[in-house]
Amino acid sequence: MRSSNSRDLLLKPDESLDEFMGGRLRLIQSRRGYRFSIDAVLLSQFVTVKPGDRVVDLGTGCGIIGLILLLTRAVGSVFGLEIQPHLADLAVRNAILNGFQNRMRVIVGDIRHPPFTPGKIDLVVCNPPYRKGLSGRINPDSEKAIARHEIMVSLREMIRTASEVLRPKGRLAMIYPAVRLVDSLSEMRSIGLEPKRMRVVHPRMDAEAKLVLIEASLKGRGGLRLLPPLMDQGDFSIARVV
Repeated sequence: MRSSNSRDLLLKPDESLDEFMGGRLRLIQSRRGYRFSIDAVLLSQFVTVKPGDRVVDLGTGCGIIGLILLLTRAVGSVFGLEIQPHLADLAVRNAILNGFQNRMRVIVGDIRHPPFTPGKIDLVVCNPPYRKGLSGRINPDSEKAIARHEIMVSLREMIRTASEVLRPKGRLAMIYPAVRLVDSLSEMRSIGLEPKRMRVVHPRMDAEAKLVLIEASLKGRGGLRLLPPLMDQGDFSIARVV
């Protein structure tokens, strides 16, 4: 990762301008607030994309997943939904910075009440909060806390929203802690999202899985493909995305 204070872009006092993918992607992020992790990169590489797909990114943060998809995959358009105005502002500026302002729209709104016409979206992606609302230590930084804990939206509410906006056979792709795999699969099936592809992420060969990548189809047929496990960060790391 390389950081700079480029003079061709107005940065706010607590922000950095970082370059990834050999400079193909530039990203404004908070220096001390929420910053994206390798999880978002793994999800953007895992998801099935069809040419012209209309994509909704629930909880878009700084826009990283949508931007990677626009840069590397044949998506048609991306709509990022983000409840935190500061993060939504980052995503808007990042779309402009990377030349995707005509194909990426960012909306400030509540995931529980999505501002989209039901049944029209081809693909929903999300990197949801991993921890239940009252579990563990809540980060004193509200931006980080909302991103990590189910404070503003629960897993059930996020999956339900995905089912509402997707067209039949549309796809939901998400990354989630392996320890909550049963929760995610049961929630999906309860509202008609059939898990179709899954990949488990291990920190190393002899360690328990930490994360799982899941892709489900709305009103899809049964049958789950369990892909080869991913070790550590696979072919990626925050450093190697540079």
